[in-house]
Amino acid sequence: MKVLIACEFSGIVREAFKHKGHNAWSCDLLPTEIEGNHIQGDVRNVLNDGWDMMLAFPPCTHLAVSGARWFKDKKQEQWDALMFVALLMTVPIEKIAIENPIGVISSRLRKPDQIIQPYYFGIAESKATCLWLKNLPPLICKTSGGEGIIDKVHREPPGVDRWKNRSRTYLAIAEVMAEQWG
Repeated sequence: MKVLIACEFSGIVREAFKHKGHNAWSCDLLPTEIEGNHIQGDVRNVLNDGWDMMLAFPPCTHLAVSGARWFKDKKQEQWDALMFVALLMTVPIEKIAIENPIGVISSRLRKPDQIIQPYYFGIAESKATCLWLKNLPPLICKTSGGEGIIDKVHREPPGVDRWKNRSRTYLAIAEVMAEQWG
């Protein structure tokens, strides 16, 4: 299967699909952190390149409720981000998953099909993440317990790479996506 991992610089999800035998490509404005099939550029330029599946991780800077106190000052940026997500939701690709934290996509575009936590997949951390799905089933979780979780993502110290560190997909979740959706 030809899989596009949109808005992914880390290469984590791309590599999980590659290890399952798929022709997986990541695309992001940034270079990839893991060498492999990566298109550095605007994903809008490759959306019609014959993909069977797209997993998209659009930037959450103007969408996540964690930044709600700044929403009043960035109405245009938020509108542009919402229109980008709306475009990703409607591209002519048979199977689509869009991932983003809890935020305005749910109230302005549509409710997510699933909300997951890292601890559902054996990762001792908390980070509520929404999934909007097209022709894909919800992920089957390994556990529902949140015992002993830490809040590493929310405690990430200020710095130039804070957004990058908070945006990476956990390997265990990437592997579940590849196993269940691939």
